[in-house]
Amino acid sequence: MGSESFKITNQDFVKLDHFDGNNFSRWQDKMKFLLSVLKIAYVVDPNLQLVPEDPQPAKGQQPDTAILEQLKEQRKKRVEDEELARGHILNKLFDRLYDFYVNVKSPRELWEALEFKYNAGDGGTNKYLISKYLDFKIVDTKPILEQVH
Repeated sequence: MGSESFKITNQDFVKLDHFDGNNFSRWQDKMKFLLSVLKIAYVVDPNLQLVPEDPQPAKGQQPDTAILEQLKEQRKKRVEDEELARGHILNKLFDRLYDFYVNVKSPRELWEALEFKYNAGDGGTNKYLISKYLDFKIVDTKPILEQVH
């Protein structure tokens, strides 16, 4: 699995721009696409459930080894996918942002931290545009096209 993602990354995803703090929405969409292609986008989902702990068998019964093995494999895959996703996200940050976020160990926490920091800038722009739209009034003394522009 690891060699497949490495091969895909080297050939197809070199074009993904490094995030420098500008155009977060565009970078985020491209990064989501990258993680989706690699089938690891689920690790940044805020609704992701934890892999359940090993079930405790009732007294006198043996634990179901098939279930225990399946849970062990799920945990192993989750850890690998989280490492891979974190690496890809950090790899596409400019050096100053990389240095700031490198200590965040969970890809979901890293993703949420970036969203919190860089989606805040869009809110002010949207508020401004909405207020301008709501304040717009047509005046009879000016041509309509001039007022719309």
